[in-house]
Amino acid sequence: MTKNSPPQETASQLIDARISELGDWRGAMLAHVRALIRQADPDVVEEWKWRGVPVWSHDGIICTGETYKNVVKLTFAKGASLDDPSKLFNASLDGNLRRALDLHAGDHIDAGAFKALIRSAVKLNRAKAR
Repeated sequence: MTKNSPPQETASQLIDARISELGDWRGAMLAHVRALIRQADPDVVEEWKWRGVPVWSHDGIICTGETYKNVVKLTFAKGASLDDPSKLFNASLDGNLRRALDLHAGDHIDAGAFKALIRSAVKLNRAKAR
């Protein structure tokens, strides 16, 4: 950073800005799942990758939060290795590594089941980090 360059925004600030700029159900949904992620793992690290994708990590990527015209997609990096007894995953089910949760306007997410999934992803990351 040079003396005259503007200060860089943090990943959390960039995610805040994305939520605000969406200004519709997608922003509200992204804010809601973000809050659940933070509740499930208070030590989660927020990152901004791949030219504008919110990423939540703890000893490795937990999940990404992509927003499209008709869906908020939460992709779990190691989702295929996670137990999903509540059947939250509804996309990318055939992959060998990832699993995703596609949320549409009006969808409700089971907060308890989602937080359990986040905690499981963190536990898996910690085990692989050792």
